[in-house]
Amino acid sequence: MKRSLFLVLTLLLNFVTAFAQPGSDVEMADKLRVSGMIYVVVITVAIVFIGLAVYLFSIDRRLKKIEKDN
Repeated sequence: MKRSLFLVLTLLLNFVTAFAQPGSDVEMADKLRVSGMIYVVVITVAIVFIGLAVYLFSIDRRLKKIEKDN
């Protein structure tokens, strides 16, 4: 079992590296950095993650309260 799991993981890691691109620069990221819009993207992603974390913690708190009541 462990041997087959190791084999599958090894093959998956080799598969991922097959799609790796050579060191080419990303045009979109350069344009966003130059115009300063990359900060808007980063802040938006951070707000989404913070919102998800708050939502999950509030659900966890409510669930603990329900479990305690039962």
